Amino acid sequence: MAGPLEILEAIKAKKTVTVGDIARTIEDFAPKSLQESYDNTGLQIGDPNMTVYAALLCLDVTEDILAEAIQRQCNLIITHHPLIFKGLKSITGRTPIERIAAEAIRHNIAIYSAHTNLDSAWEGVSHEMAHALDITDIRVLEPKADDAATGLGVIGNLRPTPKMEFLRKVKDTFGVKAMKYSVQSPQLVIKHVALCGGAGASLISLAVKENADAIITGDVKYHDFTAHGLDILIADIGHYESELCARKIFSRIIREKYPDLVLYFPDSEQNPIGVL
Repeated sequence: MAGPLEILEAIKAKKTVTVGDIARTIEDFAPKSLQESYDNTGLQIGDPNMTVYAALLCLDVTEDILAEAIQRQCNLIITHHPLIFKGLKSITGRTPIERIAAEAIRHNIAIYSAHTNLDSAWEGVSHEMAHALDITDIRVLEPKADDAATGLGVIGNLRPTPKMEFLRKVKDTFGVKAMKYSVQSPQLVIKHVALCGGAGASLISLAVKENADAIITGDVKYHDFTAHGLDILIADIGHYESELCARKIFSRIIREKYPDLVLYFPDSEQNPIGVL
């Protein structure tokens, strides 16, 4: 049995992982320079020098998510959607965001977000969606001006699939309870598909220009369907369903560099939008 000095030496020898280490690992994959101008990617709460004991990976930080992090003894929450998006002028407990921020600080829990930079990174959210559907020859739909390998949305090829079979596969793959799609679309067989995680309706026109048979995204408005439904098959799978894969990306990035770090997907995460 090891004595106290041996145990102490073992603790000293063990490599610690800090919040800053995790942030740099994620940002090596998805640089902050890729985020959109309105976004707030990065460390939002906490000390970058704090040692990480366990991390909870989620889409949104809610009060339930924070309570689960406390219960699981996680001192880092990594989220896709920023907790603090437009800034806080006070922390009084008046809103859920203020209460989460105060409680996270009280329990010494850091909160880190990678949002639109993770969307625009190569092998980011839209790529993960495409891989789930076995889409090949993937390229970026709307590349950044100086880098064709980064940008919003992707487009690629699918084994020719009848339209309704394609829609059922999309619905099952992403666990969609009620999927909206353009009933007037004339396409009978789908073989060229565009995808964009989150709210990607602004890319529909570009997908048409790139000769896509279908586009999969979330938050499509009524007039998007009426304006473009005759040109392309539009499948609105929901914002939550399209971006839930962000957790998987976080896990893969971190485990490649820190395989021993304890990571959790939350049991309490749920879609804020219900379907009757």
